[in-house]
Amino acid sequence: MDWFKKPARKNGASSSDPEGGTDAEPDTSLDDATVVLGAGLPRARPSTHEDERVHFLIVVEGTRPGRRIQLGAEPVTLGRLPPADLVLPDRRVSRSHCSVRMVRDDVVVADLGSTNGTFIDGKRVTGSVLPTGGRLEVGDHVLKLESRSRSELEESEKLDRDLASASEYVQSLLPEELTEGPIATEWILLPSNRLGGDAFGYHSLDAHHFAIYLIDVCGHGTGAALHAVSVINTLRQQALPDTDFRNPAEVLNRLNAMFQMERHGGMYATLWYGVYDLRARTLVYCSAGHHPGYLVPPVRDRAIPLATKNIIVGAVADFQFEADTVDVPPESRLYVFSDGVFEITTRDGVQWGVSDFVPLLLEPMLPGTPEPTRLHQAVQKRNSSAVLEDDFSMLVVTFA
Repeated sequence: MDWFKKPARKNGASSSDPEGGTDAEPDTSLDDATVVLGAGLPRARPSTHEDERVHFLIVVEGTRPGRRIQLGAEPVTLGRLPPADLVLPDRRVSRSHCSVRMVRDDVVVADLGSTNGTFIDGKRVTGSVLPTGGRLEVGDHVLKLESRSRSELEESEKLDRDLASASEYVQSLLPEELTEGPIATEWILLPSNRLGGDAFGYHSLDAHHFAIYLIDVCGHGTGAALHAVSVINTLRQQALPDTDFRNPAEVLNRLNAMFQMERHGGMYATLWYGVYDLRARTLVYCSAGHHPGYLVPPVRDRAIPLATKNIIVGAVADFQFEADTVDVPPESRLYVFSDGVFEITTRDGVQWGVSDFVPLLLEPMLPGTPEPTRLHQAVQKRNSSAVLEDDFSMLVVTFA
């Protein structure tokens, strides 16, 4: 369709520092799952027997979960800015926070005069041995010490490469943003781990109808990602038999029957599906166990919740889903997102729900900043940790 003019494909979602800094930029040596560091520069692994034990830190909480840092006799410095060997873009990490090195068979951690302290298994230390399995806490980052044989490490690295390939495939299924015509789109998808269960899409059904959908599969990892891919591909390819894809209730009825959880490894999902009629300027929508999407009129004085009382996809085969309709004024914006957007613990220790997040939708937009990015930054500033606990997925659709 001529009025859907697409730009060059963007390279995934942004993962910049929510504080707007560039601390993470020099960390270019950390693209591989396993990194060998020493004196700020990569160094070659010694030639050893495959069963020799290798000690490394693995990031379990913070930016880039799953990243490994191999340890050796040369100290590895952790800090917020270069020349730290491992740069952690974290407001609670000092410029040069702590160092870690091997001393004979022990891993020794030394605090370098940090402001907020260095902790091992919850206890503040100035210099101490980190036991295998112990947790090194630096700001909002947690790193765990593990020890494996060289052959075990190589197997783990192979698995990491396979997971990275799968993650790239999931990203490749996401649609290009639309920047011109009667409908414009913006989106962001930041998985909490390498693979998550969030996915979304949109496409024209015919000359006058446009489908919009977002799915959130239970759990994380390969299983959740593969299930999300299956559902998204079914919607993209309109592969449900005898289904009018302009009818959201009919789509969810067929989708629910096809993806019953007992036939799909116990996987279930919440889903929001809507169809916009360009001539009538109406949006017919149906949600399956999903929190509302929100329609914000151009005056931005309210956020209209769009949800229907339906169960999750995959629970009851013969459940009859129901849809609803809303008028769409010109220049309105539709916000559809996963629960990872609002399920956070604030710095004050408050557990957020969707009602806590909605006021952010009505805050002034930032010129030159995509709406999903603005909202991600707003949530991150209120979050108690440097990273969010769940996938952050948001789709914003503007109706001209």
